Amino acid sequence: MSVMDDAQILWDYHQMHHEPRNTDVAIGLGSHDIGVAEHAAHLYHQGRFPLIVFTGANAPTTVETFPRGEAVHYAERAEKLGVPDTAIVLEEHARNTGENFTMTRALLDREGIHPTSATIISRPYQQRRAYATCRKLWPELDVICSSRPQSLSDYITSIGDQDKVLTMLVGDTQRIWVYAEQGFATPQTVPRRVWDAYQSLVATGFTSRIVREAPDASNASAEQGPMGRAAGRSRTNPPEAPGI
Repeated sequence: MSVMDDAQILWDYHQMHHEPRNTDVAIGLGSHDIGVAEHAAHLYHQGRFPLIVFTGANAPTTVETFPRGEAVHYAERAEKLGVPDTAIVLEEHARNTGENFTMTRALLDREGIHPTSATIISRPYQQRRAYATCRKLWPELDVICSSRPQSLSDYITSIGDQDKVLTMLVGDTQRIWVYAEQGFATPQTVPRRVWDAYQSLVATGFTSRIVREAPDASNASAEQGPMGRAAGRSRTNPPEAPGI
């Protein structure tokens, strides 16, 4: 298979395919993708939720694009698209997906806002990891995931950098099992075809977003059987494929 065939497998894996419905709030996760803010505004105008929390400070991949912070730039974009500032709450300190949820929850608690349901809005290939993280850190919150509907090729065109998208896609895939192993997210089933595509892209060199000190993925759930151990392997290498 080609690089883009492998990337498509990972892209499809991260889509949660949740049916849209009304929720108490939206949580827009900061990233390099301004489409998160645009999609949040679109759903707000559809009446899907009355309040949007944009959460995010900066990461190495966003500091040049959003120098005043991801949440701030997202809010400004949403306001330009007609979302009133009274419908936006800013959480400006989170630096990872776990903090997006823990800090958003703490902020809403301080404001006396106690949602029971939320729409998580993220870049498309962050959906599964965002869902798994929220289920671990905020388990009582009833959540659905949503992203601006785009094909992988259209998304790459919108970002303007194929290597960046594929590198981020590989990194987000690895974090599915790494963060579950570390206790930051609920375990997710990882089909064999996803493992194979991930390993192929790592071997091709899309590794700059790999978690270098990752444990092996023996606690990930695989459709095809138990995970093979990665004993003796460098931690920069991908985990073994599931047994057949």
